[in-house]
Amino acid sequence: MSHEDFPTENPAVVTCGLPYANGDLHIGHLRTYVGGDIYSRALKRLGQQTAFVCGSDMHGTPVAVNAAQEGVTPEEFALRHHEQYEETFPKFDVEFDNYGHTDDATNTETTQEIVRTLEAEGYVYEKEIPVAYDPDADQWLPDRFVEGTCPYCGEHARGDECDEGCGRHLEPGEIEDPVSTITGNSAEYRNREHKFFAVSDLQEYLGEFIDRLEGTSNAQNQPREWIEGDLQDWCITRDMEWGVDYPGEEDLVLYVWVDAPIEYISSTKQYTERVGPDVFDWETAWREDGDIVHIIGRDIIQHHTVFWPAMLHASGYVEPRAVMASGFITLEGKGFSTSRNRAVWADEYLEEGFRPDLLRYYLATNGGFQQDVDFSWARFRERVNNELVGTVGNFAYRSLLFAAREFGGTPDVDLSESVRERIETAMAEFEAGVNEYSVREVGDAAVRLAQFGNEYIQRNEPWKLDDDDPEKAQVIRDCVQIAKAVAVLFEPVTPEAAENLWDDLNEDGDVHAVGIDAALDAPAAAFDEPTELFEKIPEERVEELNEKLEARVDAATEDGEAEADADDEADAGTGAGDGDEPTEEAVADVEPIADERISFEDFQDLDIRVGEIVAAEGVEGADKLAKLTVDIGVEERQIVAGIKQLHDLDSLPGTKIVVVANLEKAELFGVESNGMLLAAGDQADLLTTHGDAVPGTKVQ
Repeated sequence: MSHEDFPTENPAVVTCGLPYANGDLHIGHLRTYVGGDIYSRALKRLGQQTAFVCGSDMHGTPVAVNAAQEGVTPEEFALRHHEQYEETFPKFDVEFDNYGHTDDATNTETTQEIVRTLEAEGYVYEKEIPVAYDPDADQWLPDRFVEGTCPYCGEHARGDECDEGCGRHLEPGEIEDPVSTITGNSAEYRNREHKFFAVSDLQEYLGEFIDRLEGTSNAQNQPREWIEGDLQDWCITRDMEWGVDYPGEEDLVLYVWVDAPIEYISSTKQYTERVGPDVFDWETAWREDGDIVHIIGRDIIQHHTVFWPAMLHASGYVEPRAVMASGFITLEGKGFSTSRNRAVWADEYLEEGFRPDLLRYYLATNGGFQQDVDFSWARFRERVNNELVGTVGNFAYRSLLFAAREFGGTPDVDLSESVRERIETAMAEFEAGVNEYSVREVGDAAVRLAQFGNEYIQRNEPWKLDDDDPEKAQVIRDCVQIAKAVAVLFEPVTPEAAENLWDDLNEDGDVHAVGIDAALDAPAAAFDEPTELFEKIPEERVEELNEKLEARVDAATEDGEAEADADDEADAGTGAGDGDEPTEEAVADVEPIADERISFEDFQDLDIRVGEIVAAEGVEGADKLAKLTVDIGVEERQIVAGIKQLHDLDSLPGTKIVVVANLEKAELFGVESNGMLLAAGDQADLLTTHGDAVPGTKVQ
């Protein structure tokens, strides 16, 4: 593995969290898969040898539960959804080099081989633990076969995860007041021998690993609480029939989170088997010096930054170079709800006649990858019309139309130096986006270049110049080159539009295969009048689509489906992988507004100021506390805040924040705090300013 900037000499593997083969896909699920496709295309554009792999997560208790309800085998149930995903992803131009599933022979063999290695290296031991049991059903109750109370926060929880409260992974026997989901009766705990992976033996390694890890800051910071705390060993077996058999055991299968990430390796193996090691060698990538990049939902950060690298390290595989964890996606400010049919389904989006490029662009560039994103048809229309149609499409069409009509193609003059430099800047921005793990920056580099092109042609107005004026040919020559560069740089985000623009330019070769340097290659001498790359979405379409959504929600509510529990959202294709949207219940789970009011005079007593972070560092000996130096205009203040694990401290200097300046001083871990910053929610989303308010400006 390398920590050099991409492209490197090492083979890269880009993976997406496995979609759980348990429900239909909606657009919320697509964020990580579109992001992964864009990132892998961008890596290949830079000349990086890259395999983009994934597969369906076939195992686990939700599949077994839902299959039993349908009266089919778990294999039949999961394969049906796997085949659906195989068909759906290409429709959105998500083109995996290999897409497998966790129940195939390759993954079974690889998983059992890794587990045997863990045993041989002394990282697996047996331990007797209490496991929930339903005496009426005469059945053990692993994971989602049991529900109860979280022992850490007291909220209702599933057997393997506190999904409605603190979000912690729960080991067998931890859940309190257990209830069987099979019969609805109270369960009892009985002792049972199970296998454990000694993660705690790897605590020192994991501490070093998380310091090396690249990617989004949430993936780098969130795991520190587990790694630096009381790291618990991990029960890796379950009392089930559906799953990968534990080697040498007849009545135990491996926990789904053992075999699911191993599919990343298995899928890469299958890619090599198909194309040959000369094209891509899985062993070099996973055994020697590959650059592994995982693109996931933020709800499974712990699995990919604690359990998974521990397994890889203990069994002799390459650790991940980077983890990119996306934020959630909401729909009109609320969570997606499959029970209420409150979703924009993947197939529905296409059936409405929308091209995949439009959604890919929206998902990629509507906020940073780790930020939460809200989808609405109105905002979707606005961004398509203003940015794709108004900026990119408008520039390409007007430039190539003028070039075709006036010059029959590209004018026979050299590219101007200033435009060459601007294209080189866009190429550098694209490359920086890849190395900063920012799919938004990858997309924005091309849009900003198109915006420059619009300003350039508008400023020079070649239609007003005489035919014999050399400036006319120069301007159009430059614009054609910009259009070609946009096709090259925008291909990872909008592959269909890039291909159409490439064809309009009458270029040879495949726009999907060219390197980034093609942005500066001379365009074709001759081409015909272009086509429109994008079409505007009429306002009435938004009204129509919103009405359809509301009608569906109303119908589902009337049918009583809204009484379905929270597992409905959690199980609908969001298994060991994406987690791209919170449930509607989670969105609604906020503190109620306080009944007691304060007077305006009381509010005026608060001196709230705009501040700018000058420096940030962790407080020694404190897991969560950070010491900030904040410029509040009249002076610099030292403020201590519990954001150490939630933010990349090195990136905070220069950030505008909002602080309460007249709070009494306090001492935290022996460090004085003179003020308080304001932040939202458990993730400490820092309050900042929309405009350019200077430090010291009073908030009123």
